[in-house]
Amino acid sequence: MTQPRANPLAEQVYSRLKEDIFEFRLLPGDHFTETDMATRYAVSRTPMRDALYRLEREGFLQVGFRRGWKVRNLDFAHFDDLYNLRIILESAAIERICQMAEHPQQLRDLKDVWLVPKNERETDGRCVAHLDEMFHMALVAAAANQEMARIHTQLTEKIRIIRRLDFTANNRIEATYQEHGKLLQLLLRRKFVEASLLLRSHIEQSKLEVRKITLHRLDEAQRASQLAEKKH
Repeated sequence: MTQPRANPLAEQVYSRLKEDIFEFRLLPGDHFTETDMATRYAVSRTPMRDALYRLEREGFLQVGFRRGWKVRNLDFAHFDDLYNLRIILESAAIERICQMAEHPQQLRDLKDVWLVPKNERETDGRCVAHLDEMFHMALVAAAANQEMARIHTQLTEKIRIIRRLDFTANNRIEATYQEHGKLLQLLLRRKFVEASLLLRSHIEQSKLEVRKITLHRLDEAQRASQLAEKKH
């Protein structure tokens, strides 16, 4: 049975809406109607409705009877749970990697990205955020457990809204290169205990950093929104 083809316009609207949420152009707690957003994005209500319900299913929006739509408030306790689940999944993955008779291809490929001279490292925060996601997803994929990889992919999507902010500071980009490189070296030597401790520390530190940065960015966005309202 073939899957229904996605509506290209709804896909575009979905991507734009999601980016506006991620960049805090739509703030947590903001209320709006389907008609308002269709006018704002200059599209009909059908692709807008499709995009809104998709984001609602993914947990970014709430819809209420006769109350329209609302951007979900950031729930840091929920994000903490997701980061803790990351630690469990990725720790299990690297344990399995260390038990393999041969190094999986993913490790060899990751060396070409993370074990490079400083002058060859990526410096753009958005690009590093993407590379970071790919690094951790590759580790889980290397464990060759499809269900683990599927759950980890879903988890990665859920925390992207805050996780990508970890790479807005140069020191965090530098730290990521150093820690990823060291983790790869430990895995290539099958040093699971040391690799597990580093992985946990790496994820915990990222969790703390993104919380601080997210709160700061959110405060800035709210102040800008309030200032714009006063001008009008």
